[in-house]
Amino acid sequence: MANIEKYLRKTALPHIWCPGCGNGIVLASLLRAVEKLDLDQKKTIIVSGIGCSSRASGYMNFNTIHTAHGRALTFATGIKFANPELNVIVITGDGDSTAIGGNHFIHSARRNIDITTIVFNNSIYGMTGGQSSPLTPQSSKSSTAPFGQIERSFDIPALAVAAGATYVARGTAFHATMLTDLITKAIQNKGFSVVDAITQCPIGFGRKNKMGTAEKMMQWQRDNAVTVQAAAKLAPENMEGKFVIGELHNSPAPEYTAEYEKLIVRLQQQKGGQA
Repeated sequence: MANIEKYLRKTALPHIWCPGCGNGIVLASLLRAVEKLDLDQKKTIIVSGIGCSSRASGYMNFNTIHTAHGRALTFATGIKFANPELNVIVITGDGDSTAIGGNHFIHSARRNIDITTIVFNNSIYGMTGGQSSPLTPQSSKSSTAPFGQIERSFDIPALAVAAGATYVARGTAFHATMLTDLITKAIQNKGFSVVDAITQCPIGFGRKNKMGTAEKMMQWQRDNAVTVQAAAKLAPENMEGKFVIGELHNSPAPEYTAEYEKLIVRLQQQKGGQA
């Protein structure tokens, strides 16, 4: 059992999350990955935006920054660019990362900068009143879609892959051990990594959509998640209403800060040759 208590600011507890919220499970999976990799706490930076999930940075005993709404990746980019030796991890919600922060998300992926992004995907704006987010499933209800969401939702892994992320995975709060393994691999990837962490929000989302208790919502994750290996053997009609979990994309490519350092060296050599 990993000792994760040393990574928590106990004076900041108890947390503010609602009863049954899955954010604590995702947080614990992240901390177990940090422990597994034995990351230096002083060289590990946690950056968050605004929202239920982003409050997690205040509970973690690292150098942490709780930034503006949707701007976690911009702050993280500056940190990584200034000191590429740091381990930079972004924790963000579905609205924080794909609505107001959507532009930063796709360009971070395009650059392939060495940042690990954990999206706490609870399908809703939980903190501010249960409004629809870009990840609210079609036909689901929210405070801003009381008759059902008519917009299609983003597929975070597909968006990340299309934008250029080099490691992309999806896990759930129910499959906590797998989630730890996926986050571990994401941190190890030298490039932009995204883990879509499906987590339950029984108050803001589950209650409006009659999904039952937090336990029932986790059972829904269990029953509707299909591993990459199993999905490959199923016909498309058998995947209707299901979603795939596991490592979805792993394609190494040159990392942004490393390429920038090469550019500096090349220009310096050219300047020296002209002297």
